[in-house]
Amino acid sequence: MKKIVKIAEAFLELGGVKKDITFLVLGGLSLIISLFDLLPLPFDAAWVAIILCGVPIIMEAIIGLVSAFDIKADVLVSLALIASICIGEDFAAGEVAFIMQLGALLEDLTVAKARAGIEKLVHLTPQTARVILDGTEAIVPAEQVKVGDVIRVLPGETVAVDGVILSGQTSVNQAVMTGEALPVDKTAGDEVSSGTVNQFGAFEMRATKVGEDSSIQRMIRLVQSADAGKARIVGLADRWATWIVVIALFAAGLTWAFTGEIIRAVTILVVFCPCALVLATPTAIMAAIGNATKHGFLVREGDALERLSAVTKITFDKTGTLTYGTPKVTAVKSVSDYTEDEVYALAAAAEQLSEHPLGKAVVHCYGKKPAACKGFQMHLGEGVSAVIDGKIVKAGNWKLLRGVAIPKERTAETNAYLNAGSAIIYIAVDDILAGYLVLSDTVREESRDMIAALGKIGVQPVLLTGDNQNAAEAIAGRLGIREVHANCLPEDKLNQIGAYQKDGNAVCMIGDGINDAPALKKANVGIAMGGVGSDIAVDAADIALVDDEICELPHLLSLSKRMMTTIKLNLTFSMGLNFLAIALAITGLLGPMIGALVHNAGSVLVIIHSALLLHWKKK
Repeated sequence: MKKIVKIAEAFLELGGVKKDITFLVLGGLSLIISLFDLLPLPFDAAWVAIILCGVPIIMEAIIGLVSAFDIKADVLVSLALIASICIGEDFAAGEVAFIMQLGALLEDLTVAKARAGIEKLVHLTPQTARVILDGTEAIVPAEQVKVGDVIRVLPGETVAVDGVILSGQTSVNQAVMTGEALPVDKTAGDEVSSGTVNQFGAFEMRATKVGEDSSIQRMIRLVQSADAGKARIVGLADRWATWIVVIALFAAGLTWAFTGEIIRAVTILVVFCPCALVLATPTAIMAAIGNATKHGFLVREGDALERLSAVTKITFDKTGTLTYGTPKVTAVKSVSDYTEDEVYALAAAAEQLSEHPLGKAVVHCYGKKPAACKGFQMHLGEGVSAVIDGKIVKAGNWKLLRGVAIPKERTAETNAYLNAGSAIIYIAVDDILAGYLVLSDTVREESRDMIAALGKIGVQPVLLTGDNQNAAEAIAGRLGIREVHANCLPEDKLNQIGAYQKDGNAVCMIGDGINDAPALKKANVGIAMGGVGSDIAVDAADIALVDDEICELPHLLSLSKRMMTTIKLNLTFSMGLNFLAIALAITGLLGPMIGALVHNAGSVLVIIHSALLLHWKKK
């Protein structure tokens, strides 16, 4: 038996017979030649279709039966093929084989077409690290770094391993691990994780976790384990195949026994072939994918929309998904004789040469040409200072304001902003506090309406974020999201989704950051923000939202439900037609060739009905 399986597998692998469109085209041409007798051939041209399209089906059926006693739709098709050949109905055999392979090709295209252009593999862990040995810097492969080694990280570089800063001050972009929009200031004694990015200022660190123990490698393992645990949906035709085979054989056997005409039994097998079953799902999925593409979604997994139709909870990352993911000046406060406009102008003038993301945000949001400054200085981990109109202006955090008094009545106000996840830049003029700027990640304008629309179609939104509880609840309150989980690391998001699934919920996860990748894999359906999202998040997701227009999300969910309705209608129609054809075959009114044509006419109607999904939109 094992030899038979190996021979069959070798045959299937020879030139990729089953999935090669060239063989499908040749099979179709051979059927046309056979039907209209276009060429004087010494053999029936339908045999070309039988060999190119039919033999691989028979081989797959043999492999399934012998290796695992797996009864799939291929088994019934193989029986119909062999029986048709035995009684000389070559055209019927070739036609059935061609239709089945056409269905297989459409199913492959649902994945291959959708994946084109968005599959990117990103190596997050740096390939090298700057190790300090006896006071000398040496660049070595990252995998050779050992626990205890001293590593130097320059501005703009990605941290190679986990460690603790020994000297230097900087700001680190930790979005890869926490999803936080704002960079975090770091100094001696602070921990840094692999995969995070050093924004500015060189620092030296001691390695504490390397190789497979590093944060980024743990993240990758989480993604792999979540993907392995996600079940793949089996084709509907294969799920029903056992019953179809039993019923077909029983009906054909009884007909032959009572009538004595084998041609009627063969006709039953031909019309009972699950051609429409095979076509019903992939044609509807392809049409729905085409519709989704028009609305900015790229569907990477052929069965993603089928899974999406059953979703009851949608979990959102905050930064970059419900918000824009970039800091903006949201408030300017004066605590002196300076007006708010003057405080803003002083801040922009002082920050115009800054490389810090917050400083750049201030200048960008100011939108005017700042006043000239002299004597610009960067104070790592604290802020900047400059001379403007003969006055020393400082712009930075509270560490920069040594000796500068902050009014007590302002402390509660600033603490409220900080607790809500905002950042504050204090502005001092000649060591007297002039005011401060509040920078926050801003909510997308369409987010609230989108959340409300999800509630109308019966899907519950949930916020999963790495931000603190106050910041998370503030955003959730503005958007109308009732369930919030804050301070979530990647494994926390993954575990929360797993808990929902244990309670019987089908979960969709929407995120943009690398820290969302494990959750995107774990969820029944993962949707990544393709525009602002990381390549790893896109690769981990089933669907990518190319233009980040999350207002289209309710349409996608409604489309998935409509697609399933279309599939069910296709199946009902095709099976009804099948049973009518069987009744005619039993009475002898339908022969194998006409039976195949009638049966496949139903398949054409299924394709036309599915095509209506291309332009569907819920009113």
